Amino acid sequence: MTVNGADDVLLVHGGTPLEGEIRVRGAKNLVPKAMVAALLGSGPSRLRNVPDIRDVRVVRGLLQLHGVTVRPGEEPGELVLDPTHVESANVADIDAHAGSSRIPILFCGPLLHRLGHAFIPGLGGCDIGGRPIDFHFDVLRQFGATIEKRADGQYLEAPQRLRGTKIRLPYPSVGATEQVLLTAVLAEGVTVLSNAAVEPEIEDLICVLQKMGAIIAMDTDRTIRITGVDKLGGYTHRALSDRLEAASWASAALATEGNVYVRGAQQRSMMTFLNTFRKVGGAFEIDDEGIRFWHPGGQLKSIALETDVHPGFQTDWQQPLVVALTQATGLSIVHETVYESRLGFTSALNQMGAHIQLYRECLGGSDCRFGQRNFLHSAVVSGPTKLQGADLVIPDLRGGFSYLIAALAAQGTSRVHGIGLINRGYENFMEKLQELGAKVELPGKALG
Repeated sequence: MTVNGADDVLLVHGGTPLEGEIRVRGAKNLVPKAMVAALLGSGPSRLRNVPDIRDVRVVRGLLQLHGVTVRPGEEPGELVLDPTHVESANVADIDAHAGSSRIPILFCGPLLHRLGHAFIPGLGGCDIGGRPIDFHFDVLRQFGATIEKRADGQYLEAPQRLRGTKIRLPYPSVGATEQVLLTAVLAEGVTVLSNAAVEPEIEDLICVLQKMGAIIAMDTDRTIRITGVDKLGGYTHRALSDRLEAASWASAALATEGNVYVRGAQQRSMMTFLNTFRKVGGAFEIDDEGIRFWHPGGQLKSIALETDVHPGFQTDWQQPLVVALTQATGLSIVHETVYESRLGFTSALNQMGAHIQLYRECLGGSDCRFGQRNFLHSAVVSGPTKLQGADLVIPDLRGGFSYLIAALAAQGTSRVHGIGLINRGYENFMEKLQELGAKVELPGKALG
């Protein structure tokens, strides 16, 4: 069953441990970007392990608007993308397809190379803090693009071939790093990107681009050097698994005292999470096909946790794990250093019975860039506390899944509003909940 729309309501009858097996496929933070990369090629590309999520559907629609043929491949979850006949798209159509997604910003570099111009509508995404779009435009200007702001969005042109440049990111942003990679590979000369993001999804995107013919070197000091080439071909690539979704189900198993096997989960990209999961008192077992996560019984332990860019503890892991921390004994400290507003979701947990206090100070770790800027970006979680069912309105993707976890762990029934937002990053989450024995239903239709 596919759930769409902002007003969807899910009834969750809590108190039942999640038990069983689910599968995670390709990473939300890689697959749409690899699809955009296909625009750069002179021939077709094959992308495998593609999840059926909204971001993928948005990018598919945008590619088709620009003349790219997108069709299913030979195996389930495979897409064949043929950019041979790239063309300009209608402005209104772009705006309608993009919706609230921020992915269109990454079309800029490839379209400037292929067509010499691009249009980007107003952009959305999860409301969890600043994601400065202007920085993307500043980067494109450094490559030689001209940008004109109009009422319906931004118009970009490349009067001549884009040129390599030297860029230092003020913060190792994933989106900005992707922008530079997708623009630099066909730019004339060498581009040196300092303080780059080095997440596993960035490395996988670099693998995609190298398969296409790009020359990209990663240094150990967060410096990426891209030597521009004149032409790129297609690629065949199997996307790495979604480590963020895998960790969400792991936290759900812990919070509900369950036992969940996540087929497709990979140890290498989750090592920091696995260490933390073990410190809290969770258990896991790794085999060649995935990872089993379970609550081994006894008390969970409180911890001090600080989010950071890779290889640190990912911010997308934080929200689901905080729900489990409400069941840990003692005081846990969480310091969010990536998105300044990401702890706002905790107010709903407090309504359910949790004891979580937010602070403007940097607690439990080093000072961060939010420390002097009046943001509530640290939390103290006091546990264990019994959670009770409540009316919940989903604020963003990971916060929304965290509310689902809390509702599943709580006693009584919760009404979770806006579950369509979870479709952005969790494939078939309703079916997966049923497979794990969750007692959930859409009003008027029982699901499990």
